[in-house]
Amino acid sequence: MPSKLDQLRAMTVVVADTGDLDAVRRLKPQDCTTNPTLLLKAAETPAYVHIIEEALAWGRSQGGSREGVVTAICDRLAVAFGTELANIVPGRVSTEVDADLSFDTEATLAKARAIIKAYEERGIGREKILIKIASTWEGIRAAEILEKEGIDCNLTLLFSQTQAQACAEAGVFLISPFVGRILDWHVKAGGGPYTGETDPGVLSVRKIYAAYKAQGIKTVVMGASFRNIGEIEALAGCDRLTISPALLDELAKAEGELPRKLSPDAIETIQPLPRLDEKSFRFALNEDAMATEKLSEGIRSFVKDLRGLRTLVAQRLDEAKAA
Repeated sequence: MPSKLDQLRAMTVVVADTGDLDAVRRLKPQDCTTNPTLLLKAAETPAYVHIIEEALAWGRSQGGSREGVVTAICDRLAVAFGTELANIVPGRVSTEVDADLSFDTEATLAKARAIIKAYEERGIGREKILIKIASTWEGIRAAEILEKEGIDCNLTLLFSQTQAQACAEAGVFLISPFVGRILDWHVKAGGGPYTGETDPGVLSVRKIYAAYKAQGIKTVVMGASFRNIGEIEALAGCDRLTISPALLDELAKAEGELPRKLSPDAIETIQPLPRLDEKSFRFALNEDAMATEKLSEGIRSFVKDLRGLRTLVAQRLDEAKAA
């Protein structure tokens, strides 16, 4: 019998959640996603020193403030890693807009367009890239505009039906509803123990998937942020799942039948929800303590790692000057 990973590939697009180029070559996912945490980890890996050195050398030739140069180098690093990944995977690579722009629509638009331009200068067309943006009201509005410009987006840090509905109304290409972080919140709140079938993160993704399919919404549902393979197995059949190399390896070794849990052909008809304006979106999100807390926490975490990457780049620039 095929491994559970092979069975999963037959019903779901498997995406690698990593910046580790060697892991992507070995695991052969269809797509790949990155974020500031993964980029920081990759940037600290000796195997990728050549990518860092190229970006630093480029940065030393740029004018402007030190802060501006450091930010530009970090942007160049994200695109450099993304280009390497795009040359490996047959599908898409998600590259994240700086998390500290999560509440600034215009700045998000400018950064997204600059990322696409930088990829195109490296010979990577926009059809290979997804711009990854936090699922804030401002981020969703930016994605709505970008989609109309032919720039497809991946709306991340998504924890609620409210966010999913707003993304669908905006016509975004793909959403990344988080599973493990929802589980974390409920466990911390005293819930559980949970199985794959009762996991609140799994149930959230299933609800979003069912709502989309019942209403004929084309936005792709890509479950993310997994804590164990039980969560992944419980979402077998979802449009896409983005999975860490460690869990992909575990699935590759796992034996036994993997039944399909989600299918567009097994969805009950539901009534469409009222359209969201800014006030109703913000109020509904505020009413969901878990989603509000995890969205804020996720942005803070990504900003922290983005600052860590900028600090690393600044230190390397200083070392070069002192040498």
